[in-house]
Amino acid sequence: MTATTMMRGLATCAALALALTLSPDAGAQAKKQLKISHATAPDLGNDNHMVAWVMKNYINENSDTLEARIYAANALGEERAVVEGMQLGAGASVHIGGTAIHNNFIKRMGVLDLPFMWKGYDHAHRVLDGKVGEILAKEYEPIGIKVLGWQDSWGYRNVVTVKKEVKKPEDLKGLKIRTIQTPTYVAALNAMGASATPMAFGEVYTALQTGVLDGFEHAPPVVLTSKFYEVAKYVTLTGHLFGPTVTAFSKKEWDGYTDKERQVVAAAARLAQDINRSLSAQRDGEALDVLRGKGMIINQIDKEPFIKAATPVQDQLALQIGAKDLLEIIRATN
Repeated sequence: MTATTMMRGLATCAALALALTLSPDAGAQAKKQLKISHATAPDLGNDNHMVAWVMKNYINENSDTLEARIYAANALGEERAVVEGMQLGAGASVHIGGTAIHNNFIKRMGVLDLPFMWKGYDHAHRVLDGKVGEILAKEYEPIGIKVLGWQDSWGYRNVVTVKKEVKKPEDLKGLKIRTIQTPTYVAALNAMGASATPMAFGEVYTALQTGVLDGFEHAPPVVLTSKFYEVAKYVTLTGHLFGPTVTAFSKKEWDGYTDKERQVVAAAARLAQDINRSLSAQRDGEALDVLRGKGMIINQIDKEPFIKAATPVQDQLALQIGAKDLLEIIRATN
């Protein structure tokens, strides 16, 4: 063997060794990227991020072909645009968020967001794990979305205000209160006497800071983790809405997965759902305690006038969205 041949051999071995160092499994293919999107802060103190975090870790530990990553705080775009992209198989793989955003795609989904309808967390679980959840999930698939889980918002939604303290129903009159961009939420706030102001979640903090809004409505853990206590002072425990959350997957992407990949993702979603539900009441109370410590004033309010006004609103909205049958099932579920 000549010196030149030996040098070429050593160079080839060195190049091969370097390649193996950079890629321990030279024959392995790149993993499929599974993108998990949600609108809230990347903080385990809020329900959306907790669900995303559980899913991500379960998938990454149990799949050799999928790699999950979380895109929090609308990193992939505002929620409606994210879901629209998922219908086309673009952008996010999965969106975790309140059912209210999905009313824009399936009107009948709005039945889950009617005011003063739920009797408690257990009631919501029985409804969503039963016929109503099954019907809505089935109706979503033809437009490109697969429902993998129904979770709880950690806490009922309450009115939060910047300057005006709301202690009685009439105190809400005329206040510009931000809500989700969906007819059911707008109708609920207006029925309570407020001036409902639809706005994307990412714009709320600045709108409160600049006086564009008098307040907004959301659950205590989101008020805390999004640091709204920096720009708002009062929480009134209206408990007017309990918006379940949904784990929605791009059906186009789902259809491209192997059976094994689907099994892993479905198991991840179920585990996240179970953990989310087990923490609901605890996280709600804990968040209120911390908000008090941050200087926020928490007020009770007589909800009876709101509840009385809510029944005809429920009937009217359910009729408008073609969900009277679903409302009847919900009311009949103990």
